[in-house]
Amino acid sequence: MPRILLVDDEPLISMLLEGWLNELGCEVVGPAGSLEKGLALAGSAEIDGAILDIHLKGQESYSVANALKSRGIPFAFSTGTGSIDPASGFANPILLNKPFDFDGVKAVLGKLLKQAA
Repeated sequence: MPRILLVDDEPLISMLLEGWLNELGCEVVGPAGSLEKGLALAGSAEIDGAILDIHLKGQESYSVANALKSRGIPFAFSTGTGSIDPASGFANPILLNKPFDFDGVKAVLGKLLKQAA
């Protein structure tokens, strides 16, 4: 069963994504509702991929993405803008655009698991 780290500061969004990921056969790690919790899990948890909300209570999740990148763990950014800050250093990231739908989450999960393989 793939283990997916979920980092999002909105409890309702986390619950929605967790339900869909469970339905798709995944075990959710977290969800982490803050940058600090996300960093802790990204650095130590056994995970196969991650979905990271870019904006977490006024902070950006790029440091979590860097921690995952250093471990070779694929991740996707969730965003309502359809893009990320070019200065972030992440060229052509996997994006999960808000508002979410089941098919979008399924497609992003497929990309993450393909990269993890």
